[in-house]
Amino acid sequence: MSGRNGYFQLIIKDDGTYIKIFGEELGGQPVVFNEINQYLSDLKIYDYDKLAVGRALNSLKGFTEVKLTSAKILAVDEMLNVEILEDRHFARGRFYPPSNNGNTLNKEDIIQVLSKAGIRYGIDEAAINLFLKDRKYCTDYILAKATPAIQGRDAVITYHFNTNLSHKPKTNEDGSVDFHHLDTISRCQKGDLLATLLPADHGKPGIDVCGNVIRPKKVINRILRHGNNIHLSEDGLQMFSEVDGHVTLTDDRVFVSNIYNIPSDVGASTGDVYYDGNVTVKGNVLTGYTVKAKGDIEVYGVVEGARLEAGGQIILRRGMNKGTLIANGNIISKFIENADVFAGGYVSTNSIMHSNVSAQGDILVGGRRGFVSGGKLQSRTMISLKTVGSDMGTTTVLEVGIDPKITEEFAKLEKQLASLREDKEKLVQALNMIRRKVKSGTPINNEIKEYLRKITQNNILLEKQIKEANSRYDAISVQMENNTKGMIKVQNTIYPGTKIIISNVTYYVKDPIQHCRFIREKAYIKMLPY
Repeated sequence: MSGRNGYFQLIIKDDGTYIKIFGEELGGQPVVFNEINQYLSDLKIYDYDKLAVGRALNSLKGFTEVKLTSAKILAVDEMLNVEILEDRHFARGRFYPPSNNGNTLNKEDIIQVLSKAGIRYGIDEAAINLFLKDRKYCTDYILAKATPAIQGRDAVITYHFNTNLSHKPKTNEDGSVDFHHLDTISRCQKGDLLATLLPADHGKPGIDVCGNVIRPKKVINRILRHGNNIHLSEDGLQMFSEVDGHVTLTDDRVFVSNIYNIPSDVGASTGDVYYDGNVTVKGNVLTGYTVKAKGDIEVYGVVEGARLEAGGQIILRRGMNKGTLIANGNIISKFIENADVFAGGYVSTNSIMHSNVSAQGDILVGGRRGFVSGGKLQSRTMISLKTVGSDMGTTTVLEVGIDPKITEEFAKLEKQLASLREDKEKLVQALNMIRRKVKSGTPINNEIKEYLRKITQNNILLEKQIKEANSRYDAISVQMENNTKGMIKVQNTIYPGTKIIISNVTYYVKDPIQHCRFIREKAYIKMLPY
């Protein structure tokens, strides 16, 4: 058990003012000079023998007495210093003894000192009584405590269906990709429980020692959001399907719809197809036609010169020749040729030829061939393939490490800045022409004044646009410079003519290379074994 702390007391005598210093008991804290100095300063005693006090503290055993000054001061009452701590959650008090003939504090006096210090709440009378029962000086007492706020809890939604559609297709032992068991659609039946909501708990306010309200942290309140074919329980805490079909989660909203099955080709007999749910095409999608769905699109035949847009995934059981594929989710196809492909998830295929493929996730070119030749592949994370390019030196670009959307924005900004600067130069030339006319003595009529006003306004607008574009351009440049993530994996051979970009670092393949990986290390692209 800790003993008493050391402390000090003023002693007033006929020949002056003294300080009596008491040493600490076993386990207690010794008196320090700074505390004595602060105490005397509070009493406006500045001119005293500091060296004598310091020597006394250094050689203190038991107690000692040091003369401070020949001046005889008035008696000093018992004192309490109050400090408010930790965002007004605690009030700490430290007591100092009275001088000889000084008065001691009673309970009411202590409460009054706390009040003058701004303490309005949470005064601990038990702590005060403890001091009054056994006065310990130069010792910390917690004399007031706040009632802390009770923190709440964010609302939590639990979905009772598969919201993770990142499953990659299984590769069979012979190297082929199994398109028969993708299991990427979350099916539901009428009456199925789709989601439950645990409501937000907003917590309970507290009060600090100064009487102010302590607000609990804000919580996130959520509700069950849904589309058609769904109903909620009376309390709004459970969500049920009203039909058999499939369920998807898009932008925190649950959708249930029946699958729109097209038993033959999408062509002249169907026209373009737009559907709020999933679309399944048993035949082909013919040249010039569009299939657009808020859910998934699955095509059993070939997509030839068409456009497919999906809010979910696109699955082509055969492949794509010419046209455009756009999906917020994954794109899975046996082959991709002469096409533009944009995926919010990963892209998985057996081969890519002369196509521009962009994916937020991985680009996986596997199966028996795993072949890429021509075009440009962009992935934010990884490109994995077997063979890249050809003996003919076909130009092929592989880019990883930066969000393809950012790369596209960066390229647009470069063009925008060039155009803005060109417009700016034209305005400068126009202004210079007007200045030359003024110098030559040409009178300035209203038409020229109006023209000058428009040029000035356009110049201000251009300056603002250039500044904003430059700011975004610089921010993206820094992001590209500092991003070292991304990997390119080549299982078999990468041929000359291939250009590798990781973030903003470029590497040109000049000789055939086999079984390798490419990563970015600082400002260079490093090649590693596969």
